[in-house]
Amino acid sequence: MSEPSAHRRDILVTSALPYANGPIHLGHLLEYIQSDIWVRYQKLRGENCHYVCADDAHGTAIMLRAEREGITPEQLISRIQAEHERDFAGFLVEFDNYYSTHSEENRELSSYIYQKLRDRGHIATRSITQAYDPEKGMFLADRFIKGTCPRCRTPDQYGDNCEACGATYTPMELIEPRSALSGATPEERESEHFFFTLPDFADFLREWTNSGALQPGMANKLAEWLDAGLHDWDISRDAPYFGFEIPDSPGKYFYVWVDAPVGYLASFQNLCNQRGDIDFDHYWREDSTAEVYHFIGKDIVNFHALFWPAMLKTAGFRTPTAINCHGFVTVNGQKMSKSRGTFIMARTYLDHLHPEYLRYYFAAKLTAGVDDMDLNLDDFVQKVNSDLVGKVVNIASRSAGFITKQFDGHLGSEITEPERLKEFTDAAEEIAGYYEEREIGRAMKRVMELADRANQYVDEQKPWVLAKDETTRDQVQAISTNALNMFRILMTYLAPVLPETARNAEAFLNTSLDWRRLEDHLLDHGINKFKPLMKRIDSKQIEAMLEASKEDVAQDQQTTQQPAQSQKETPDVEPIAEQIEFDDFTKVDLRVAKIENAEHVEGADKLLKLTLDIGAEQRQVFAGIKTAYAPEDLIGRLTVMVANLKPRKMKFGVSEGMVLAAGPGGEDIWLLAPDSGATPGLRVM
Repeated sequence: MSEPSAHRRDILVTSALPYANGPIHLGHLLEYIQSDIWVRYQKLRGENCHYVCADDAHGTAIMLRAEREGITPEQLISRIQAEHERDFAGFLVEFDNYYSTHSEENRELSSYIYQKLRDRGHIATRSITQAYDPEKGMFLADRFIKGTCPRCRTPDQYGDNCEACGATYTPMELIEPRSALSGATPEERESEHFFFTLPDFADFLREWTNSGALQPGMANKLAEWLDAGLHDWDISRDAPYFGFEIPDSPGKYFYVWVDAPVGYLASFQNLCNQRGDIDFDHYWREDSTAEVYHFIGKDIVNFHALFWPAMLKTAGFRTPTAINCHGFVTVNGQKMSKSRGTFIMARTYLDHLHPEYLRYYFAAKLTAGVDDMDLNLDDFVQKVNSDLVGKVVNIASRSAGFITKQFDGHLGSEITEPERLKEFTDAAEEIAGYYEEREIGRAMKRVMELADRANQYVDEQKPWVLAKDETTRDQVQAISTNALNMFRILMTYLAPVLPETARNAEAFLNTSLDWRRLEDHLLDHGINKFKPLMKRIDSKQIEAMLEASKEDVAQDQQTTQQPAQSQKETPDVEPIAEQIEFDDFTKVDLRVAKIENAEHVEGADKLLKLTLDIGAEQRQVFAGIKTAYAPEDLIGRLTVMVANLKPRKMKFGVSEGMVLAAGPGGEDIWLLAPDSGATPGLRVM
């Protein structure tokens, strides 16, 4: 292994591991964009920085989803990981290594840490009583049990607390408890479990959480938990379970939250193995001089700032230099909503908008704190158009033409306004300080102040007026040279946030953007013809994105498939909707419909366009059943449709109703057979 550099910081950065049970959405992306910006800044400054992540690939939810889809868990997590990596790349998030917790490196490291905990007396075993599903043959977590609240009698409540009255209880205290997986009545059974004796580390954790490794608000929150007293942590689960078997304990598996953070070490170990020039121990041994930073959401701080440091210390590894927590993302001031179209998937956004728009908007609002962030879509459009297009790109677009047309693409041989450019280069350390402290929003504000100064300079000098007079031609070159050097400095400051635009700016300026060479101005230097670096957002793009997000939900509803949860150890089924009165149900007009024609829908992965005969008329309906049927197999079949559903305008056309189908989804979606004897238009009661 090569020795670490003596003059560069050695930095390892991780982001929380996305759960391999569903797609990435805009709420997730805040964290990865924040991490990526910080990493790109460190690399641009010449630091030795590595950024690793992985899919969190274990747990009951993944096992059950794979079972429902009729595939192995390995097949599911492989597919989801490919989707995650595609979406991250689409948002220009650049990992040095993206891995999976379902890896041999993670198995070995998890076992090693567990054995250290056990050998040093921090693992206890005792029998616990749990609910057991006799049909599924598995123990059930509380959230996999539903029933009627024993206090307020509200039906369909989960097994740990009532969402109606707030009562807490054990699952077996529910009235008529049932398994959310099979519907069977749970039984109480005993099982031996393994516990990490976290209270042993109370003094260490009290000191560590106040060491400056956490934001003050997070440290105060953890102090409340420490003052209330820590409890042993159940780290085992019984078979069947998709995960790593605990050494020397057949049928017992590590709870997903045990091996998930170990995934940081495993991904980095995998990177070290690939590269051969990075020393794993240099970063993770107890006396390490390297720096390790975790970027996470505030909702998982207990796992990262209590359980994780205690595990690391016992196993002889160093603890993190800092854990940087962020808040949640709201859209237009409210929680992300599927009905309003604001539950926006990463892929849906990328189908309509450039990733750097969102990267910049998040950057402009990021602080070192833990406050929630609102994505106000009107403000989003205005800010991107005003700051990036109207200010920064405008400097280049209004200056480049003079150089290209009048001076054969060559900048002047001197800076005629050195004091103005000094103002730009003098801001370097201030902006660097903001980046370093994760006050990214303050960095963006300072850059935009400088962009205003650059545009003000061009406005004052009026090169378009001077260009009309041959005697002032040299002044035009000088003004444009000054302005384009200002632009180069600004794009260097913005490169961590706008990496693609920065690359295009480098191609245009025929140079590289190097933070360490800000004062090496471009003089007597040839540039290339300017091409637009960024387009304005059209509000119609936002409308189309929101409509597409609603269509994503509609497709899921039409196929009767349940949307996948992105949480560990929660039921992979949708809660039963609020109860309705019988009179409400009678308003739904269900009719037998004959499928007269079926066609593919260009650009849609799940939809087919159906022409339905309901006796008195024909209807056009888009149905998400493409995974189960080829169009030619549907013609002549019967189905049931909601005939009095208000027509819905979709991207592909108007859908005049909704087709009903049964089955778990995928290839198993069932319609009525042609010979079922039902007459088209017959009302179904």
